[in-house]
Amino acid sequence: MAEHIDRSESQRSLDLITLGRAGIDLYGEQIGGRLEDMASFAKYVGGSPTNTAVGGARLGLNTALITRVGHDHFGHFLIEELAREGVETSGMIVDPDRLTALAVLGIRDPDTFPLIFFRENCADMALTAEDIDPALIARARALLVNGTHLSQPGVFAASLKAAELMKAQGGQVVFDIDYRPVLWGLASKANGEDRFVASGRVTQELQRILPLCDLIVGTEEEIHILGGTTDTVAALRAIRARTTALLVCKRGAEGCVAFPGGVPDSLDDGVVGRGFPIEVFNVLGAGDAFMAGFLRGWLRDLPLETCCELANACGALVVSRHGCAPAMASWDELQVFLAGTWPHRLRDSAELEQLHWSSNRHLDHDDLTVLAIDHRSQFEDLIAELGVGDAKAVAHFKNLALKAVDRMAKGDRRYGLLLDGRFGARALEAAADLPYWIGRPIEEPGSRPIAFEGSPDVAATLREWPINHVVKCLVFYHPDDDAEMRARQDRQILRLFDACRTTRHEFLLEIIASKHGPVDSDTIARVIDHVYGLGVYPDWWKLEPTSDPQAWAASQAAILRHDPRCRGIVLLGLSAPQEEILAGIAAAAPFSLVKGFAVGRTIFQDVAARWLRQEIDDDGAVQQLTANLRVLADGWRAARDSRAAA
Repeated sequence: MAEHIDRSESQRSLDLITLGRAGIDLYGEQIGGRLEDMASFAKYVGGSPTNTAVGGARLGLNTALITRVGHDHFGHFLIEELAREGVETSGMIVDPDRLTALAVLGIRDPDTFPLIFFRENCADMALTAEDIDPALIARARALLVNGTHLSQPGVFAASLKAAELMKAQGGQVVFDIDYRPVLWGLASKANGEDRFVASGRVTQELQRILPLCDLIVGTEEEIHILGGTTDTVAALRAIRARTTALLVCKRGAEGCVAFPGGVPDSLDDGVVGRGFPIEVFNVLGAGDAFMAGFLRGWLRDLPLETCCELANACGALVVSRHGCAPAMASWDELQVFLAGTWPHRLRDSAELEQLHWSSNRHLDHDDLTVLAIDHRSQFEDLIAELGVGDAKAVAHFKNLALKAVDRMAKGDRRYGLLLDGRFGARALEAAADLPYWIGRPIEEPGSRPIAFEGSPDVAATLREWPINHVVKCLVFYHPDDDAEMRARQDRQILRLFDACRTTRHEFLLEIIASKHGPVDSDTIARVIDHVYGLGVYPDWWKLEPTSDPQAWAASQAAILRHDPRCRGIVLLGLSAPQEEILAGIAAAAPFSLVKGFAVGRTIFQDVAARWLRQEIDDDGAVQQLTANLRVLADGWRAARDSRAAA
């Protein structure tokens, strides 16, 4: 029996509910070859109405999804990822008897995109009329249904019930024709990419929904199947004879054309929305983005010409990127695109790529208190100094540190850890089930110029890391270093930044300048300016504490000048006494980009020594680590509250 999950995320009014396909897209990462020759795949949210729900949320619409997913890892991922995207998931039903749908896709060339659907008895096709919650429908202005969910009696009944409820309350019904012949049994299972097979049966089934529709969107091939003829004008007129809905025909690079009334003899006599002449890298997902953009305008009562422009721009941005849902544009990104002039190959624009990345990240952290226990050489030195302990003991102690954070945080996402993969691997694995922020070092301890742990290809190392691990890199960098040292460090920072974006990991850059030269009010700001000048945009900065307000003002101004969307700054500790750390926190707290701290040895050094000498047991170590962390966390929150009050 399917399980309704109570996720009362918000009782906000909804602009749009989408209904239908929800699954996993496994996108081949090798471009230009056969699907048979692709060796690795990226996992994304998939399914046409699901992609549109994500696209609409990124554009500022309040969206929700009605579907079923399996009680499996992929189903859990869809629920979690959609919630992170801002899509309400209360209408998603967990089906214990079926698996989440799956699609495997590749990019062969600009015209060929091999696609295999794994949808035999999948969860979303088991949606029934009984699954439709009238209370959820009542909260929304519009409902989006699609053609795939008219292909079987059960999902047809669910779509029809939802549409009738929406019409009965005065809402609007949107129909995405979404024709996939293979999902109607009209093409070989290996030919998921086929876009058109004529079928009177399909035409008849699709037309049953037309009297309920207020907006119908499709490609020319989809207009053909809905209208029952391969003459586009004749097909549009056949559709018009059955509905007064606004008709929108997507025409790829030529843009689109809309027909609010009668259908003229030529498509060009409709309301034409200009296309964008850009390189097509991946056409899959373009229609879903188009729908999201059109609805962003249509549901905000913008002129039809504007709706078409928004839709075409969203489609253009998606066809320039890998993936469907993750390629959807944010509202800010869309505005910048429409206002600018861009290269034919859009993904060559560093400005657009940075804006896409920074405006679509999940889970903002306005408050972050981190126990930094990613130290490696320091633990080796401590073992050598004390003459007790070994690597296993260090690994065990790092697990105790995780327990200390969890004991204090009790699930509070404002807490986190910095953990390494050398001694902290087991703790990292245990942290996977907890909600805390996780950072992980990539640098060889003490290296200058910076060197990386793991493979000579740093991206190969990062591909083995879970996606929620923030890549932390400590660089001993002074702006007055000699030219050769700066050049070598710059090359490594650039390599790492590129690897992080390639593997979709966030990047924390830690700068320590004081070890290699004098530091004044603008030293760190000069380093920050230089890093941005390289084309590197850290998601986070980790900076040395200072009591100099001019230094903090200069650092914050430098970051905001280059990247106003930067997640923020956390303070490092440099093993200073607790009182000095608290003073540093108080000095930094007035600056809005400072989000908290990531402090290590001040919290754990003495505790680790006592534990290794067996002066305290495991529980005593956890208690003391918790107490030390609490002092700094309370100090930070008191300082932050003073900032808010001021």
